[in-house]
Amino acid sequence: MAVLTLLGRRLAAALVLLGVLSALTFGLLAASPGGPEQVLLGSRPSTAETRAAIRAEYHLDDPFPVRYARWLGDAVRGDFGVSIYSREPVADVIADRMPVTASLAGYALLLTIAVGVPLGLVAAMRRGGALDQGITLAALVTLAVPPFALSILLLYGFAVALGWFPVFGAGETPLDRIVHLTLPAVALAAAQTAMVVRQMRAAALDLAGQDFLTFARARGLPRRRIWLGYALRNAALPVLTVGGLLLAANLTGSLFVEQAFGLHGLGALLIGAIGQKDIPVVQALVLLGGAIVVAVNLLIDLAYLAVDPRVRHGAVTS
Repeated sequence: MAVLTLLGRRLAAALVLLGVLSALTFGLLAASPGGPEQVLLGSRPSTAETRAAIRAEYHLDDPFPVRYARWLGDAVRGDFGVSIYSREPVADVIADRMPVTASLAGYALLLTIAVGVPLGLVAAMRRGGALDQGITLAALVTLAVPPFALSILLLYGFAVALGWFPVFGAGETPLDRIVHLTLPAVALAAAQTAMVVRQMRAAALDLAGQDFLTFARARGLPRRRIWLGYALRNAALPVLTVGGLLLAANLTGSLFVEQAFGLHGLGALLIGAIGQKDIPVVQALVLLGGAIVVAVNLLIDLAYLAVDPRVRHGAVTS
């Protein structure tokens, strides 16, 4: 029951956060220069009747609280309005772009965990040795390379010069999509892998002096079993936090990589919507990004409760 109370409090806080984010987003975009009539009419001559009809269609003459309440009520039902540029429902536009971004984010996270966790654990096992120093140095160098710069290097080296991978696009079939998204996923996952390596190494070294590991060594257990059977699970909590935040970052912040590889995902959609002053699309994408971050944090809390009994005990006794 206490666990449900804790989750209820987190959910209530998340809803308040989303409400504040939606109000700020709607207010700032409403106060920005330009408007639907300017976007739709462009430089073409127009009459007062035409401008009045556009303002009536988008309720621009209503007071701000009325417009915000109407938009928020529709957004809760999944109706974000119609794109000013394409005249299509915003929800359909986002749904059309979401699979590319979701595939890229999941692929990058898979590479990050599959490479970062073992390397971090190996570096901790070989603390102070040549292997540890090499992994740490490689992680520092990788962290210093921006994803968009690495995207250009990967494109030139593996797509243009060697021709091993496609230059742009997301592919059609599942296998084709994996091939097309490999270079973008590597570009997105490189710096994140370095972060996970450093986090995993620090967490494992922090556990090295704990009593349960000392007792395991005193029992004569093999070194591999100690690190993989005991240290890995107990070091999973900080890595779990980082992994969840990286997933949220991949879903909401992969626009530079998508632009470099010509992927028609949410990042490219956001850049295009900002350039076209497509306010309904921008509002929906910002709110979607906030919802993703909030949802991922809630999932991390649930994963904490499932992985670590100490967290469940703390929730019950608090």
